[in-house]
Amino acid sequence: MAIPTITTVIGSGSMGPGIAALLARSGSQVRLNDISQDALDRAKKVIDGATAALDDLGTPVVEGGSVTYQTDQRLALEGANLVIEAVPEKLELKRMVLQQVEEIVSPTTIIATNTSGIPITTMAESMQNPERFIGMHWSNPPHLIPMIEVIKGEKTTETVEKELVTIVESFGYEAVRQKEKAGFIENRVLYAILRECMALLEEGIATQKDLDTCVKWGIGYKLAVIGPMRLVDMAGLDIYESVASYLNQDLDARADVPDLVKSLTSSGKLGMKSGQGLYDYGEGEVEAKRADIIKGLVAVRKTLSEITPV
Repeated sequence: MAIPTITTVIGSGSMGPGIAALLARSGSQVRLNDISQDALDRAKKVIDGATAALDDLGTPVVEGGSVTYQTDQRLALEGANLVIEAVPEKLELKRMVLQQVEEIVSPTTIIATNTSGIPITTMAESMQNPERFIGMHWSNPPHLIPMIEVIKGEKTTETVEKELVTIVESFGYEAVRQKEKAGFIENRVLYAILRECMALLEEGIATQKDLDTCVKWGIGYKLAVIGPMRLVDMAGLDIYESVASYLNQDLDARADVPDLVKSLTSSGKLGMKSGQGLYDYGEGEVEAKRADIIKGLVAVRKTLSEITPV
């Protein structure tokens, strides 16, 4: 299977619209499904923005692609070759949606989940055909980050894995195959960085801005070109061994959520979505900051696409 003729994306929250925009751009007839018409109306605006970003990237338009919006799940699922579940990160909600999907789609339809870290095997426990269920973790924003984690559950067949990898590669993304582990690769590495940053912030070692600057230019700049394993080789394994021998003992190892984060969330300070978080955002600042981020991601992707990956 290359690009699916019909793809159903269930959930029009933070990820669904971007996924829909990219797949439609690649020639798939995408049906974006949500129980809320208001959510679908908001998704149309997000898709317009995603399409503009894809235009800036010069992403080719494959004929035949489209996005339609559907609150009726049965109509959205009929005839689908690929289903991507992108509802909120609640296990029971996802299981309920998967059960509904299985009752409608063909037994051969690939059902993928965009979960950020819930084990695929755990989600599939109540499924009738877990062999065609697989993890397809997109990175946010999904229409701009050209990498997708592909994760088999214990019962997922190799055929389904290979088909999904082919789909991912057919629209120009990198498919990262991996064994099942909670959080998968991307979020495990990301949250290790975030945990250390939160600890340094709580200790008063640096401000939010200084932490962002250090990670952006001291770490992110390098890692955008040199992967962490290649970076160790470049620096020297002897250097890594020497520094790790004393630094690893001092790195943050707490297993719970930092008090700073719990204090902010309990006060309703959730970040950009509420106008306050680790930073405060004035009127119009959230929209401006999001636009700057998209512009930056487009520019960086263009540059990285011209560099031999390592």
